[in-house]
Amino acid sequence: MIRFEQVTKRYADGTTAVDRLSFEVAEGELVTLVGPSGCGKTTTMKMVNRLIEPTEGRIFLDGDDISAIDPVRLRRRIGYVIQQVGLFPHKTILENTATVPHLLGWKRGKARERAAELLDLVGLDPSVHGDRYPEQLSGGQRQRVGVARALAADPPVLLMDEPFGAVDPVVRERLQNEFLRLQARVRKTVLFVTHDIEEAVRLGDRIAVYGQGRIEQFDSPATVLGAPATPYVADFVGADRGLKRLSVTPVEESDLDRPPVVHLDDPLAKATERLRAEGARWAVVLDGDDQLHGWIPAEEASSARTGGTVREHARRMEAWLPLGSPLKQAFATMLQHDAGWIAVVDPESTGRFLGVLTPARLHEALRRSIDADAHDVPRAGVAVETVATVAGP
Repeated sequence: MIRFEQVTKRYADGTTAVDRLSFEVAEGELVTLVGPSGCGKTTTMKMVNRLIEPTEGRIFLDGDDISAIDPVRLRRRIGYVIQQVGLFPHKTILENTATVPHLLGWKRGKARERAAELLDLVGLDPSVHGDRYPEQLSGGQRQRVGVARALAADPPVLLMDEPFGAVDPVVRERLQNEFLRLQARVRKTVLFVTHDIEEAVRLGDRIAVYGQGRIEQFDSPATVLGAPATPYVADFVGADRGLKRLSVTPVEESDLDRPPVVHLDDPLAKATERLRAEGARWAVVLDGDDQLHGWIPAEEASSARTGGTVREHARRMEAWLPLGSPLKQAFATMLQHDAGWIAVVDPESTGRFLGVLTPARLHEALRRSIDADAHDVPRAGVAVETVATVAGP
């Protein structure tokens, strides 16, 4: 969708902002451009909609050389979101969102209908917020309006220049979550500029790590964190890149342990027998549809009165998450609930139990992910050496 061919931007004073840049962004891909201030990432983005003209090289949008396209027409094909949003203070939120459709000659009713649809899509009720003015919204809400406005004419490409940088960390995380949800639905081709490596890792399908005017590495977040291409990249992503990689490594079924399982209506004696046979300290408790209910400790099962059922002694399970969640979320859930393990359920069902993730298995999953990328093999096929697999003296 977007292709740079040997693009250079050199200013009159001799400063080279971008030097012989070549890369491609596939249709529907979200690419984050990350690097320190002054490295050329914003210049790169602004050359796509010709707010800045390149000195040399060519840029293509969906196969068209953008130098041959009228800049105004080009910009109406591209959504643009900036840090300070840039809403018109004298227009309502609905009018702000309908700006581009109006410029394209849409009828008023159709433009307002599209604006209302997009406000709802970004989590703002048009019946509540549509007639308000920008000053009546919070910073996070204004930023959502900026995203809705950029999408109003259904552009194939979205340019985002540090769009969440002006809000506090809590709101920023919520906006990132909302944008990931939105991108999963609309699948726009996105160039996203940020100076925050954690934001780049969390959002990007691929990351372009900038040095001075050049891309030092252009790869998946997991590869950038697990196998930095240069010392510069390793230094930029930080010594804690292993921890950052937790954000982009999903929990897979091969990471899970299978503990003893009992059901709510099982006799307590049966649960006790099962736990003793497997030498386990606890069992996962499921309902009749094999959905997660909770757990029961072995000592409680064995000390309870004869004739009872598991239901009477099962404890609710608070530490759980869906398969495919990032390892970082799994680790945070363990810490939040002071849990030695967490249950993992099928996200495609209403809670079918799949297994449990322990701290040891979490660590193995991270190591397998790094080795899998290094050798270009599936993660499930990578064997890692652990204390349990190494013979003693």
